[in-house]
Amino acid sequence: MVSTNTQRRESGPVPALRDARILVVEARFYDHIADELLAGALGAVDAAGARAVTVTVPGALELPGTVAILVEAAERAGEPYDAVVALGCVIRGETGHYDIVAGESARALMELSVALRLPLGNGILTVETEAQALARARVAEMNKGGGAAEAALAVLALKRAAEAGSVGGAER
Repeated sequence: MVSTNTQRRESGPVPALRDARILVVEARFYDHIADELLAGALGAVDAAGARAVTVTVPGALELPGTVAILVEAAERAGEPYDAVVALGCVIRGETGHYDIVAGESARALMELSVALRLPLGNGILTVETEAQALARARVAEMNKGGGAAEAALAVLALKRAAEAGSVGGAER
């Protein structure tokens, strides 16, 4: 499923990135949690004036491969993504599967971000309970989807400043 962002949310300062194209890949294993994560992420992208392309995958383990495939395809098509936001939720269960999914999805996303020099906001919740997930996902509470998008946008702004030779840092 592919869609564009249309939702808004009130937030803190977000870099103005009006021409940015952001890939948002959401794992919908828990639909009600995914809805909140996505609303927060799209709100942050919208607040920055950027454009979002949203793609849905079944679970968190599918996020890194999908990101790699779509980033490469967009590059080949001449419509590259400027940043990526990965959204999902892993709730601890009775087996060790949680550790594999949480660790491997985060590791693979980090490797992609570094290898591709791609700003990437990791919005995969790793929690013990559904109540923890909802508190973190809800836009009105911790808004971790919005936070992941804001992180990707902040790194994108830094990347653009570095490419322009105008990274403002303090020398000591």
